[in-house]
Amino acid sequence: MALPGFPFPSGAADYDDRRRRARLRSTRLGAGWGRWRRARLLALRLTLVPLVALGAFAEYMGLDVLPEQERLARTEPSVLPIAGPSDLQATGTAVFDLVGLGVLDAGDTARALPSLSRLGSVWAVRYDNSGIDTKVISDLIVKVTDAAQVTDVVLAGHSMGGVIALEIAKHLHQDSGGKRVRAVLLDCTPVDLNAVRPESRDQGEEMLRWMGWVPGARESRMLRLVVEVYARHDRFVGGRYAIRGAEFRRAVDDVLRSKILNTDAASNGLIEAQFKAIVAGGAVDDLRALAKPAAGKPRPAIVFIRPHNPYDDPVVDVQYSHQVLIDQVGGVRGTLLVVTTRTTGHANPIERPQEYNTVIEQQVVPFVRQLWRDQSAVASAGH
Repeated sequence: MALPGFPFPSGAADYDDRRRRARLRSTRLGAGWGRWRRARLLALRLTLVPLVALGAFAEYMGLDVLPEQERLARTEPSVLPIAGPSDLQATGTAVFDLVGLGVLDAGDTARALPSLSRLGSVWAVRYDNSGIDTKVISDLIVKVTDAAQVTDVVLAGHSMGGVIALEIAKHLHQDSGGKRVRAVLLDCTPVDLNAVRPESRDQGEEMLRWMGWVPGARESRMLRLVVEVYARHDRFVGGRYAIRGAEFRRAVDDVLRSKILNTDAASNGLIEAQFKAIVAGGAVDDLRALAKPAAGKPRPAIVFIRPHNPYDDPVVDVQYSHQVLIDQVGGVRGTLLVVTTRTTGHANPIERPQEYNTVIEQQVVPFVRQLWRDQSAVASAGH
């Protein structure tokens, strides 16, 4: 028995499904169109693509980028006290610790190096998450040391933090009036872009391209998640299904906890500014400036801490940096000390505190003190 108003004979078993499909065909978009039906449908669908893309972009900006911009706008560089001087000879000196690429606060690193207190009171520099201005940091150091009635400064920079430390030291050495830079400690520091190993250099240059191409890339947490997970791809790529699920989930969880949901993590914009400091290649010029007395101030000691085996550092070609440092501040009348370690990797005092503290205690502190005594003696003889 045919159903009234329904074009196909049907039994009870297939009534609902066939009627539903017929109804969908008769009411779908363009059902009554004759000529150029497919072309007209395609054109209509293509007009929806920009609207969908615009809506997605608005959500991306509103939920991801703008809230982060507002948070970063409230940040500024600061210095945090870590420890007082542990030696009477160090009471007139302040040590400022600076960390490297992708790290915001030097507090944990400075606390892992109690031996720095043999050189003076220890402070940790916390970067401004919106970028780096070394003049602002140097002015802040002057303000803090003035309040503490301290005239001598030691700067310790780990990895890229050494590049920032050299630039700050130049400001203090040439422009800060009565502040004297006693020493600059460089831990696996790349003195220019050629000192960065090719794989890390390529990753940094790719990051700069993304920053230039993608709107909101400096603040986007979503893009940061993608980039940071990809940087850990060696943990989860492989296996039967190309990606090992458990390892992938652990990598995502690690990034979420340490980089995305952690408000103390360095922002994309800060990482960009840190890498640009290396690209700019100003460290060699800073070394040249520090190799000369300025306004009656003696030359600071330059200490380079690196693994004995250069290949133990997978990020920086420490042999290259070593040679540049010899050329700029080494030699017979130079102010350079190179300390080689046996078990450390790339600027990792938190992972290898014992060896770092040992070399600082036994080699760095005596060298800095002896150089200062020699320079003081020469200055006294000149008067």
